[in-house]
Amino acid sequence: LLGACIAVAQNDIKRVLAFSTVSQLGYMMLALGVGSWTAAIFHLLTHAFFKALLFLGAGSVIHAAHHEQDIRQLGGLRGPMRVTFATFAIGMMALAGVPFLFSGFWSKEAILHAAEHWEVSHLPLYAGLVAVVLTAFYNTRLLAETFFGHARGDGARHAHENPPTMTLPLVILVTDNRVAISTL
Repeated sequence: LLGACIAVAQNDIKRVLAFSTVSQLGYMMLALGVGSWTAAIFHLLTHAFFKALLFLGAGSVIHAAHHEQDIRQLGGLRGPMRVTFATFAIGMMALAGVPFLFSGFWSKEAILHAAEHWEVSHLPLYAGLVAVVLTAFYNTRLLAETFFGHARGDGARHAHENPPTMTLPLVILVTDNRVAISTL
């Protein structure tokens, strides 16, 4: 929950993703705390794939925007960076836990289900639910600030799609079932 709160306040694209990782590790610890190691491992595996996609996508954005990392100076990259945008959006939806289609939904659902059935307290469930909302918020903010609107900085104004050496790994990670489609 703390990692999600910190991620909300970040403006550096890599820092948002880094604190998001802290938040997702918290989900895994929550699963272990309520006795569901299977949910923790499931989330660890799904998280590895969609977070790898997001960090590679962030690298693609930073490279194309001439090393600009501040999302307040980006914007408008959806048009000139179509492949990066599409793959980043899929990774973002997986991390945010968009229902039914993405593995992040199923792994978080398994954790929250375990927390709901924990006999000691429902406090972990409530903390997990708040973190789910915060995760969806900071991911939507990250996507909107980076790819929508108009270019707000010189790096974003001159950005272009990267060569296949950078975009092909993004496409491969998206087509991997563990990122986009549930592993169930």
